[in-house]
Amino acid sequence: MEGVGGMQGKSKKRILYCINIYEKKSSFLKMALDKEKTLKEILDGMANSAKWKDKLNETKIREVWNEKMGTTISHYTKGIKLRNDRLFITIDSASLRQEMTYEREKIKEMMNRELGGDYVKDVMIR
Repeated sequence: MEGVGGMQGKSKKRILYCINIYEKKSSFLKMALDKEKTLKEILDGMANSAKWKDKLNETKIREVWNEKMGTTISHYTKGIKLRNDRLFITIDSASLRQEMTYEREKIKEMMNRELGGDYVKDVMIR
């Protein structure tokens, strides 16, 4: 039997549950919309939130890594992650990994310069 608006009870509950979760997680958006901000201001606010900033920085780091290090080093790079201000770089080649260990400070400086801030505190080569 169909419920209100042609929906069955279970489907309606799922939709209401999803809306409730969305509303809780989108409090930032609600606040921004209540204050009648421009879309640019809303997106800048989202990009600067901790959750989004880390992901955006990690994406930027991957782009910079591939651009600055070239195809050979990028080929041997199996992973790049930014966690708690530490940059984890996984290298497949033992000799390249050893060489990159000596260049950790330069890598940190390069990434911070490209990100425009002091986001990388330490570089771990593994």
